[in-house]
Amino acid sequence: MPGKLYIVSTPIGNLEDISPRAIETLQNSDLILCEDTRTSSVLLSHYQIKKPLESYHAHNEDARIDSIIKRLKEGKIISIISDSGTPGISDPGAKLIKACIDEGIDISPIPGSNALMTALVMSGFEIKSFYFEGFIPQKKGRQTKLREIASRKELTVFYESPFRIKKLINELVELCPNRKIALCRELTKKFEEVIRGKVIDIKKKVDSIKIKGEFTIIIKPLSIIFTTLLTLT
Repeated sequence: MPGKLYIVSTPIGNLEDISPRAIETLQNSDLILCEDTRTSSVLLSHYQIKKPLESYHAHNEDARIDSIIKRLKEGKIISIISDSGTPGISDPGAKLIKACIDEGIDISPIPGSNALMTALVMSGFEIKSFYFEGFIPQKKGRQTKLREIASRKELTVFYESPFRIKKLINELVELCPNRKIALCRELTKKFEEVIRGKVIDIKKKVDSIKIKGEFTIIIKPLSIIFTTLLTLT
């Protein structure tokens, strides 16, 4: 009888933000795939989950898929988790999920925390629709992508590394100094913070803070009037 792959969401910061169903699924798994075994061990130890762990990340996922599919076909119950949030959303998982679908292997999501949705509702912006970018390029294509984001009409959400957040703000100052944005960091943790305002106004604050943890950035849509002016010029 074939096994099953569970896509399990894990907390984005606060370890208590995990569902009973997620805990039960991990406890009943034969194997847990994770980005970093050291990071995931903290969560699993907190809930006394003692199951085999295997690293599955961006640098080895192509090499691991065949082996994982083989074990699933042998009847193993396997869960995939990321360091935080939901696998497959700017984290490894999508390739394995597609492989399971292609092979007719059953998959099931266990929903939970996600930085994208958490940041959106914390932004204070009206949310009718939005465009999600994930992580923008580090080098090649970065300026093209940022110019595209700066001129986009829709609400836009993307992630940025703490090592590049100051660079990002400087780039946005050049491209769209008066656009309103929300910078979210340390969500659900002790030092949770959302910095809101025009790009030009929050630059000084970003320059002065101690940078820690990944950022989720939400850029407010262009107004209809401003969009018309851009079109005319």
